[in-house]
Amino acid sequence: MRFGIIGANGWLGNAMADAAVASGFISPSLLTGSARSDNRGKVQIPGMYWTKNNSELAERSDIIVLSVRPDQFPAIEIDARGKVIISVMAGVPAAKIGSRTNTELIVRALPNAAASIRKSFTPWFASEGVTVDTRGLVQRFLQTFGEAAEVDEEGHMDYCVGLSGSGAAFPALLAQAMIDHAITQGLSVEFARKAVIGVVVHASQLIAGVAPSAVVNEMIEYRGTTAAALTEMMHRGFVGTVAAGLDAAKRMAEGMAKS
Repeated sequence: MRFGIIGANGWLGNAMADAAVASGFISPSLLTGSARSDNRGKVQIPGMYWTKNNSELAERSDIIVLSVRPDQFPAIEIDARGKVIISVMAGVPAAKIGSRTNTELIVRALPNAAASIRKSFTPWFASEGVTVDTRGLVQRFLQTFGEAAEVDEEGHMDYCVGLSGSGAAFPALLAQAMIDHAITQGLSVEFARKAVIGVVVHASQLIAGVAPSAVVNEMIEYRGTTAAALTEMMHRGFVGTVAAGLDAAKRMAEGMAKS
């Protein structure tokens, strides 16, 4: 199958193209990228075809990846009749994508920033007309830059915008809050950063094979310093704050779908 990526010079488009080729999923000769300028991103892929014309890309492709921002979508004019569209735009429903591109074969996917290091978790949804074989192909493509899982309802995609699509932003916010507090205690910025990265990036790997709730409960039951920290954070609304943030992201995605 020939793939085309509209917006292949963006950070996400570039990451997907690089991962797909490097993993052996696709030959560069079967990959077309479009860009509005000659700036073709950070990764150059020998043998990949580039064009500024999205219609040419559509003609050269069986599967077209829309790697553009939602506000850029109205300017995309392609005829994808009989072709499969994979959209990585948040908040743009399959029906709207199909009506603008003349195809009912729509897949919505939500990679996050970790795609650049091939660690993205990518939820995806396929419209009814997408065949089992094509769904398998989509799953393999998305797995070239991390892990992927299909959801049963398109409405779940709006919630996943916050849950997984926000990617590195949530742990980054936690890390920055910890660093800022450490600095108020007299620790240097360099020391605070090293200590926090050790916790947020490295120690968090402990939950990879166990339920996070089991780790929390075990620490609380131990009644030590960690229990004191966890109990105070929860008392001050940590869990509710996280839930409010996820709800806010969902509301924004739903609002984008209606606009």
